[in-house]
Amino acid sequence: VGVPAKELSQRTLKNLLFIVETTCCAGKPFRIPRFSVVGRLISAFCPLRKMNVFVKAATSVAAGSCRSAAVTAGLVRHSSHFVYQPDAKAPIEGPTQKMNMFQAINQAMDLALEQNDSALVFGEDVAFGGVFRCSMGLQKKYGKSRVFNTPLCEQGIAGFAIGVANTGAKAIAEMQFADYIFPAFDQIVNEAAKYRYRSGNLYDCGSLTFRAPCGAVGHGACYHSQSPEAYFAHTPGLKVVVPRGPNKAKGLLLACVNDNDPCIVFEPKTLYRAAVEEVPVAAFESPLGKADVLRTGTDITLIGWGTQIHVLQEVADMAKKQLDVSCEVIDLVSILPWDKETICNSVKKTGRALIAHEAPLTNGFGAELAATIQEECFLHLESPVLRVTGWDTPFPHVFEPFYIPDKHRCLAGIRKLIDY
Repeated sequence: VGVPAKELSQRTLKNLLFIVETTCCAGKPFRIPRFSVVGRLISAFCPLRKMNVFVKAATSVAAGSCRSAAVTAGLVRHSSHFVYQPDAKAPIEGPTQKMNMFQAINQAMDLALEQNDSALVFGEDVAFGGVFRCSMGLQKKYGKSRVFNTPLCEQGIAGFAIGVANTGAKAIAEMQFADYIFPAFDQIVNEAAKYRYRSGNLYDCGSLTFRAPCGAVGHGACYHSQSPEAYFAHTPGLKVVVPRGPNKAKGLLLACVNDNDPCIVFEPKTLYRAAVEEVPVAAFESPLGKADVLRTGTDITLIGWGTQIHVLQEVADMAKKQLDVSCEVIDLVSILPWDKETICNSVKKTGRALIAHEAPLTNGFGAELAATIQEECFLHLESPVLRVTGWDTPFPHVFEPFYIPDKHRCLAGIRKLIDY
């Protein structure tokens, strides 16, 4: 930090095991052996930044690890803010294979295409595998008529998906990033979700699944980091789920593909490669609308979904060690419908609830959970329900480590609830 960018050679960067990343897009990408993150050097001639000749941030990512650190002006913060905790056992008996989350999703779509001749996979760039390689190899195996690219038009992707699903196809449509699902909002909310209702149950858009990579990834900024699940949770007729790892991703995707209502699977993209588990080779489905109690406790209920559930599991360990507080950790899994019974039974037992999610605080889905807990568990509560979330700002780039609800903010929340 503080070294002019023009004086930094690639050899120096290799020796320091640093990948330099800044907000300037004029730099030339480079790759360092044994590392997988592409960094950018700020242009020494950029007129927009007074500190343009300084290294603004450095990221070091160990091979095979999800850990990265942003170093700015001597302040170290971890931008990969979680330690992945795999499921203890496979969801069904039988042969398993170690795979990461994008491989599990790929296998789920492979099984869907294999088992049903009407299944289709489409979206921007899915023919060659997609941005995150989730559809890799599927067009070669099943042909261009079943796995194909679409124009860069999310509204068109959704409209086409609704049409083919209505004719009986199992449509699996990819939105390249959840941030870009909004142009399709009208099609999904006003058409797909209401099709059964408007037709008096004569027709439906069942077997319609939208996949959308979501959430913080360490460098996505405001257009590649959002978590928009709350927008769709306000829509009767939809089902919305968020997996925490490979097993859930495969099981939920297959359940959505075979469901009679349109579904959205928001996939935390930072887990595509960081999350690795033993996954059953055979097809299986995870129940929609059912939360998972990942660990039991007596003093406080921690509720999250997606990447945040791994933060909360680490926080539970910290709370036990530092505060002697026993935490019950619940992965909500399904945003719509959500498992009110499991949540309320837990809070009635512990008397305290902390809800954590990456989306902004105001009108985030945590607000719905908090309101329901207050209505159903009021006489059992020892303290108000607390939310630890992203801030009410656009998702930042350089300041992402300060935006996300990391373990330190969550642990501070636990202290607040216990001391109430």
